[in-house]
Amino acid sequence: MALHPDFIRLPIAHRGLHSDGVPENSLPAFRAAVEAGYGIELDIQPAADGTPMVFHDYDLMRMCDDEGYISDMDLDDLAKAKLLGTEEKIPTLAETLREIAGRVPLLIEIKDQDGRLGTTIGEVHSRVAALLQNYDGPVAVMSFNPNTVAAFGEAAPNVTRGLTSCAFDKNDWPMLDDETRKKLSELRDFERVGAEFASHDWHDLTNPAVEALRSQGVPVLCWTVRSADEAAEARQRADGITFENFVP
Repeated sequence: MALHPDFIRLPIAHRGLHSDGVPENSLPAFRAAVEAGYGIELDIQPAADGTPMVFHDYDLMRMCDDEGYISDMDLDDLAKAKLLGTEEKIPTLAETLREIAGRVPLLIEIKDQDGRLGTTIGEVHSRVAALLQNYDGPVAVMSFNPNTVAAFGEAAPNVTRGLTSCAFDKNDWPMLDDETRKKLSELRDFERVGAEFASHDWHDLTNPAVEALRSQGVPVLCWTVRSADEAAEARQRADGITFENFVP
């Protein structure tokens, strides 16, 4: 299914329209994005029982001052975790879908569950697919892990899916060998996994593989621009932007 044009027409708020006192990936950040008329990007990690939670990190230290790993925690424990000292808790994807209710485009990134972007991806993609079965509104799902993209496509063939990508610099991805990093940076899995768009690091938009996809009419989104100047530069080479820390 083709990427909905609103993902290109509207800037996409990275982890919602968060700010001081409004944590990333929180329901208030999503409400703020809806009120401002922006699209929303969010991240998915599974709780211990597989429930898709809207959370970026693998552990809770940065956001909740807790050393626990989100995939080891049950829903009762996660309900007690507060985001950045506020009263906001980590939302489930189900709660978030009810909140957004199709009013703005929703870009969902399923975080890698393998550790090395391999084939041990768990079942969270299936849980996300089930929740989106009756969702009414512009939505797309993506992942850095091509295997997750392929598996999600099998579980939800009617939901647009894409690859999240970057240059896969060795310093940023030390767990990957050189050949794997090269393969991923060249988006060689794009067609194999049935991806329909790319969301690429805006610093690397001159990547020949990205330029080739765009020349073929493949929508290219980019992440994450943090100023008006960066946005203007990124829009010369990408169709849509994901932003934070400023208002486009």
